Amino acid sequence: MPALTTTSDGFLLHGEPFRIISGALHYFRVHPGQWADRLRKARLMGLNTVETYVPWNLHQPDPDGGLVLDGLLDLPHFLRLAQEEGLHVLLRPGPYICAEWDGGGLPGWLTADPDIRLRTSDPRFTGAVDRYLDLLLPPLLPHLAAAGGPVVAVQVENEYGAYGDDTAYLEHLREALRSRGVEELLFTCDQADPGHLAAGSLPGVLATGTFGGKIPDALAELRAHRPEGPLMCAEFWIGWFDHWGGPHHVRDTADAAARLDELLSAGASVNIYMFHGGTNFGFTNGANHYHAYAPTVTSYDYDAPLSEHGDPGPKYHAFREVIARHAPVPDEPAPAPAAKLPPTPVALDRRVPLLPQVAALSDPVPAEHPPTMDELGLRSGYALYRTAAPVGGDGLLHFSGGIGDRAQVFVDGAPVGVLERERHDEALPVRVPRPGAALDVLVENMGGVNYGPRIGAPKGLLGPVSFNGTELRDWLCHPLPLDDLAALPFTPDATTTSTGPAFHHGTFDVATPADTFLALPGWTKGQAWINGFHLGRYWNRGPQHTLYVPAPVLRPGRNDLVLLELHGTTGTQAHLTPAPDLGPEKS
Repeated sequence: MPALTTTSDGFLLHGEPFRIISGALHYFRVHPGQWADRLRKARLMGLNTVETYVPWNLHQPDPDGGLVLDGLLDLPHFLRLAQEEGLHVLLRPGPYICAEWDGGGLPGWLTADPDIRLRTSDPRFTGAVDRYLDLLLPPLLPHLAAAGGPVVAVQVENEYGAYGDDTAYLEHLREALRSRGVEELLFTCDQADPGHLAAGSLPGVLATGTFGGKIPDALAELRAHRPEGPLMCAEFWIGWFDHWGGPHHVRDTADAAARLDELLSAGASVNIYMFHGGTNFGFTNGANHYHAYAPTVTSYDYDAPLSEHGDPGPKYHAFREVIARHAPVPDEPAPAPAAKLPPTPVALDRRVPLLPQVAALSDPVPAEHPPTMDELGLRSGYALYRTAAPVGGDGLLHFSGGIGDRAQVFVDGAPVGVLERERHDEALPVRVPRPGAALDVLVENMGGVNYGPRIGAPKGLLGPVSFNGTELRDWLCHPLPLDDLAALPFTPDATTTSTGPAFHHGTFDVATPADTFLALPGWTKGQAWINGFHLGRYWNRGPQHTLYVPAPVLRPGRNDLVLLELHGTTGTQAHLTPAPDLGPEKS
């Protein structure tokens, strides 16, 4: 019998009345050295439960390999820490998670096959899910409540009613969990809309809603869908995420707190999305694609009660007061902000250009026609496509099929233009100085679409490339995952400005490691690493203008900073600052 059961209007935990007061905290968006701190702060706000997704694409990056369960992905360790803090866990293993995460959590090796019907009962899809669950569930079973662990409920899929209506697929997932030993309460979650709830729920499985306002209407829709059972908002949206080139979204604290109070006063259970957003480290951010492609920024602060860097914000204190009206809150002081590193300049005085050194990062793959990144086996990062122009002169460089997602074009090493998927660019006027001139196209994967029918949209060059109508052939293609920069031959560089793309290296000293934020005034666009830890993407387009540097990434003494600057910089300094800059706010 599951530890968490339902009554006609609520939950029982081990037979005693229980209300879920939960907050989302994605372990894979937080440095493992900070998990215990974030979980403690969840308990101190009054939460009795935390919720997390499970990103399939990171846990099984290779279809024929094993399960990755270390570092940021050590889910069993995260579950142990949650239990030690006295918190229950809602586990959301997908297979699809959305979460503004690269590809919605579906692995690139799966979405690269255009014949597989994703999120359906297509046996090619369900077979891959089954093989994944065969790997994932055995190490997690000891952490389920049936075995004395903290996990009291497990989600079946994720907002499926917004995507499809394949009930056989949902039934397959339910049985896949049950047959592999998951005894706990199962639930679905969908937007509080009659059509979504009908398409996304299953008989005998708890149906929950996702909404951020209009509480009476949303709860009424849930009750109309299920006349009996607990009312629960599985995603109570209290903030939002940001796209490059847009504003930094915030939500009024008083309004969010009032809606939380309204929800709890109605007797409902809740999972606050997000309690602590964290960061899209590395290449993990997703993207939306409605009328145009819109990639998500590196920060996943989400205007959550606990900021990206783990400090309590206004919502933390307001929500704590609201929760105290409805449930016990620990009789302990609210946590104070964490220490910050003092302002620290970093001189980047060593450099290596990318284009001449690309062979140090990967071996070339010859191809008559440019392959996509998927065809190169590249799930994230960059690809450099190189060929020779057959003729010279002024003309139009045409990319049949476009690019995914952003391409920088170089002739004999000189930059001649940029094309972007979001602008639907397919052509670029160029001057080729002579026949045989080197043509380089550096393509950046800006993040896989995480919602809707465009999940798995290809990256790289998406069709033939021609110059003045003549197709360019005989390409050398360099996949650039940038997961190992050790081979880069940095040399001292005394210039005060530079044009990219190039890697820049500098060092700085730290007395006592503490949280800090990397500011890059004068720099344009690229990636940043500290001590080999990939902080993520920066871009002066904004809104985000600093990158969060978790304290555990730093070490006492000498530390290394590496930037890949794609365009150019007006200086050779970076700055570590004690405060974030996530951009102009829009409520």
